[in-house]
Amino acid sequence: MKTLKRYARLYKVFVAQFFKSLVQSKADFLIGLMGFFFTQITGIAFLYLVFEQIPVLADWSLEQLIFIYGFAQIPRGIDHLFTDNIWLVAWRLVVNGKFDRYMLRPMNLFLQVIFEKLQPDALGELLVGTILIVMSLNRGILIVDAPHILMFVVSVLAGTVIYTSIKLLFASFAFWIKISGPVLYTAYQLADFAKYPSEIYAKGMRFIITWIIPFAFVAYLPASYFLKPEVGAFATVGTECLIAAVFFIIAYGVFTLGTRVYESAGN
Repeated sequence: MKTLKRYARLYKVFVAQFFKSLVQSKADFLIGLMGFFFTQITGIAFLYLVFEQIPVLADWSLEQLIFIYGFAQIPRGIDHLFTDNIWLVAWRLVVNGKFDRYMLRPMNLFLQVIFEKLQPDALGELLVGTILIVMSLNRGILIVDAPHILMFVVSVLAGTVIYTSIKLLFASFAFWIKISGPVLYTAYQLADFAKYPSEIYAKGMRFIITWIIPFAFVAYLPASYFLKPEVGAFATVGTECLIAAVFFIIAYGVFTLGTRVYESAGN
């Protein structure tokens, strides 16, 4: 309990320092926020264009796919907001030796990385996701009761852990190859496949996004629980939680192993 309180106090300090730097570049914040917002809008526009030609996609209606799209943005936005600094591990903190500062502090290394920065641009993703989910509620396509509301919160948290774990795993390769940014970027782009039903993809791609880089578990699979009454919570949200736990253990283990072999940049 004392450790949790200590880290909570430290997080407040890190966040306070971050906001001091943020107010010095308000224009950058607003441009980034609007950029992410309009990027999501173009994705939704693409859905409408597709459904002008195809009224039903793999037995899923446009309204259902809009919910899946919005549902995918919530955990992705939360991950983007709180753990975006992991990208810097992949791109430059290891190769230029700046990871040294984390090694010298008497604090958990992973928490230091994610505490150091918030990414306000993520509010664009969260805003779009929230709007789409509210639209789905208004259209009455969702099952709304206490168990489903609880599972919604659990699923969002588990999905956030999956996003963070995937990012942490591929970023950690930098401890061996120095720059893992291109690898991480390539893997993370597969997240776009999570916005659509996985059965529309070829078997090979479906296997990759389900069991290798499990983005299918952050949107499509758990979303089906909220859209179809015959789908059970254990087979969807329960499996998502299991995947989140297993993948985080693997990712954190690789990260910890990487910090043990880390070498400063030197001269």
